[in-house]
Amino acid sequence: MRTAPVRDNAPMANDDFEIDSLAVYLHMEAGKVARLAERGQIPGRRQAGAWRFSRAEIHHWLEERIGISGEEELMRVEGALDRAASAQSAPQVTLAELLPIEAIAIPLEARTRNSVITSMVDLAAQTGLLWDTAKMVEAVRVREDLHPTALENGVALLHPRRPQPSILGQAFIALGRTARGIPFGDSRGSLTDIFFLLLSTDDRIHLWTLARLSRLISSEDFLTALREAPSAAAAHELIAERERQLA
Repeated sequence: MRTAPVRDNAPMANDDFEIDSLAVYLHMEAGKVARLAERGQIPGRRQAGAWRFSRAEIHHWLEERIGISGEEELMRVEGALDRAASAQSAPQVTLAELLPIEAIAIPLEARTRNSVITSMVDLAAQTGLLWDTAKMVEAVRVREDLHPTALENGVALLHPRRPQPSILGQAFIALGRTARGIPFGDSRGSLTDIFFLLLSTDDRIHLWTLARLSRLISSEDFLTALREAPSAAAAHELIAERERQLA
């Protein structure tokens, strides 16, 4: 049975943050945001004597923090993003809801880095929710060239640098598992066999998905079970079950 992802049509704001608005966005005290900025620990610039923060730079700063965070910090990030969703009256979602079974390929028929990217985008397009595969392939390749998303545990979290709402019907995820590991850019030379493609319509849902997935894949037991899943349906049920345990 198809699991329909939840539509997320919140408009994307392009204006910069100020101290107060960034504090609300990050669910921090304004004084703490100011101290981080003064210490150079958060990307910002002074303009006419006041701090300004680019939304794109804040997005990438958060993304990097998620990548090096432990379980407790990932839970804090999820909580902050959930509160932001509630404040915007945005729907609360789960990974299982964001992952249509038809967007799961076990196995994924790909043997090279480029063919993985193309195959994952084609897989996502089978849902009818991605309208421009060429544009998405290019966006994912640019992101991988900038900084590979492959991790030492054999998982890659593919995504474009910024959400692509203009070519997506809604936010969702695709999952592919190759028959064997392939070189995918991990600096330590590890091979990659599990590929998630994160397709988001705004920064909030992207960062939430990244944080929740990071919690799941930190478990070696979960990865072993995912590698042994015999079908797309079994993989989907595994993710739903482990996510319920996280909650």
